[in-house]
Amino acid sequence: MKIKKLLDLSQTFYHNNPGYLHYGLTEINYETLKAKDGYTSERITLNTHTSTHVDAPYHHFPNGKTIAQTPIESYIGSAVVIDLFDIEAHTAIGVEHLEPYADKIKEGDIILLCTGWGYKRNWTTEYVDNWPYLGIDGAQWLHDRKVKGIAIDSLSIGGPRDGEGLEQHELLLGAEIWLAEELFLPKELLEYDRWDFMFLPLKLEGCGGAPGRAIAFISEG
Repeated sequence: MKIKKLLDLSQTFYHNNPGYLHYGLTEINYETLKAKDGYTSERITLNTHTSTHVDAPYHHFPNGKTIAQTPIESYIGSAVVIDLFDIEAHTAIGVEHLEPYADKIKEGDIILLCTGWGYKRNWTTEYVDNWPYLGIDGAQWLHDRKVKGIAIDSLSIGGPRDGEGLEQHELLLGAEIWLAEELFLPKELLEYDRWDFMFLPLKLEGCGGAPGRAIAFISEG
């Protein structure tokens, strides 16, 4: 396989990077230093739902699959680009936003909700407390089409206010539809309606979330 175009859809992890306000800050510190120890290494402390990460059923269901129990092939597939770059802050993505793509979305697809929020990543009220999110009706619409994964470039599939995220998470994760959050989804994705997509989370047992690397690519031929 020869790749014609490849996009890195991951946000960068760094010390005190922006994140969900209820979680502790990401810490990246030196464990050893070349000058003192002969080599450099680092220690990372972070919530597993920080920066570019994926949610597994165990996130909301004690008997649900953990990250390590989820087949890696489920994170690989054909992705449909949903253009939401003009969406306003704190908007619920609903059926009216998704219906124009009804003819493009097939069972087993991965959905990329491109809101443009990845470009806004910073410690601002807009980014960490007013992001656009998948509304309950939008979640039900995608659930009914039996997609296998949904990715968004804001902090969460759910909204920033109380009561704006629980139902979507439980509906989708209960159907073993994985959720990838806080990706970087650039406008270059609009060049094609559909991309090959891959998310590779860390293989963490006993965890309902894991950070990872997401890519989209177009193959030649």
